[in-house]
Amino acid sequence: MARCWFGGVLVVVGWVCLFGVRVEGYPVEDLVVRLPGQPKVGFRQYAGYVDVDVKAGRSLFYYFVEADNEPDKKPLALWLNGGPGCSSIGGGAFTELGPFYPKGDGRGLRRNSMSWNRASNLLFVESPAGVGWSYSNTSSDYTCGDASTAKDMHIFMMKWYEKFPEFKSRGLFLTGESYAGHYIPQLAIALLDHNAHSTGLKFNIKGVAIGNPLLRLDRDVPATYEFFWSHGMISDEIGLTIMNECDFNDYVFASPHNVTESCENAISSANIVVGEYINNYDVILDVCYPSLVEQELNLRKLATKISVGVDVCMTYERRFYFNLPEVQKALHANRTRLPYGWSMCSPVLNYSDTDGNINILPLLKRIIQNHIPVWVFSGDQDSVVPLLGSRTLIRELAHDLNFKITVPYGAWFHKGQVGGWATEYGNLLTFATVRGAAHMVPYAQPSRALHLFSSFVRGRRLPNTTRPSIDD
Repeated sequence: MARCWFGGVLVVVGWVCLFGVRVEGYPVEDLVVRLPGQPKVGFRQYAGYVDVDVKAGRSLFYYFVEADNEPDKKPLALWLNGGPGCSSIGGGAFTELGPFYPKGDGRGLRRNSMSWNRASNLLFVESPAGVGWSYSNTSSDYTCGDASTAKDMHIFMMKWYEKFPEFKSRGLFLTGESYAGHYIPQLAIALLDHNAHSTGLKFNIKGVAIGNPLLRLDRDVPATYEFFWSHGMISDEIGLTIMNECDFNDYVFASPHNVTESCENAISSANIVVGEYINNYDVILDVCYPSLVEQELNLRKLATKISVGVDVCMTYERRFYFNLPEVQKALHANRTRLPYGWSMCSPVLNYSDTDGNINILPLLKRIIQNHIPVWVFSGDQDSVVPLLGSRTLIRELAHDLNFKITVPYGAWFHKGQVGGWATEYGNLLTFATVRGAAHMVPYAQPSRALHLFSSFVRGRRLPNTTRPSIDD
């Protein structure tokens, strides 16, 4: 039974009511009535826990936002941030593509008019346990890796559908960025394996989209230094030394020092020249000075700093907001009173330092062979996982699949301007850049990112003319 409030009077009924509509089968105990400092909206939010291992006491925290309009007719999109060990709620939900951003004073929220819930219902999960408010009562669970993360997310999805049964048959889009280049394909494979053996629930996977994803380390690492060189951030001498002296073919996270001394010296010089006053995740943005911002937040001053239309101090405002007790209460979060504050990336996780070496391309190949569209998109101002590596890897994947070019590489448009460049292979594999975007594409270019996502979930190609499209 659900509880509904009418003029302050509690009424118990068999359906959830809010904003004048009925929703059967939604967990009223997870309903977020209103977040502190939140502007009024016409869609519902839910947040809470899903137990993935009751015996171990392992539970994942989620935040679910209905589509802004006609949610019963729109698909479900899962979003995961990477790290590994960073929060999808702090990242995707409240800094990038969710309906709210933190205000400059860290005590309220402002509306994100380019939220992806204009095109889909959105689900964010703090995964694995140890990230954000997700936890385990078994400390050894915090030593984990790709396999255990995918297994727990598979269990999470099955149990989340028990909370929200009407989504069992709804189209499911799996999305994420950065190290979610591992998380999302591995989860997709787990769900496909589930479908192959299940006589009951089958996941209705409609597409996979990953932004600036780590796909193959020995290609993504050298692309960083090629990016530095091509953007004038390092000298010709350093750039040419790295390109000529460094062999990244056997580069791995655990032991990257299988390089020559001259290569290692050149890499060290490159990192020094680039320096600490550049945001490597978005090289055109200014940087935020945290000591000044945190002082202003504590003094209740407006701390927002704007660079190219982006609040570069949003990460500090977000952490301040999520550590307010009234915010955690409204989100039904931190139910075990964790001995540490909420932070974007986990202070307790001991994630495998070798799983990052896994080549993800064979997984993407298998997903595509199951006739599931795959989009890889890249913000073109990211030096951490640059488009230079991703573009090459997607072309090589297309070659491995014997896919022909169905859309030649060229500009796509949004609001009469170039939104980026894109190409398509075999009608199932798309690579797209987002012009002026960062490692976190929706954060730096929210309007273009929404256009890309809307096209993806609607099964449409990105427009190659300046004429307005339905997504503009």
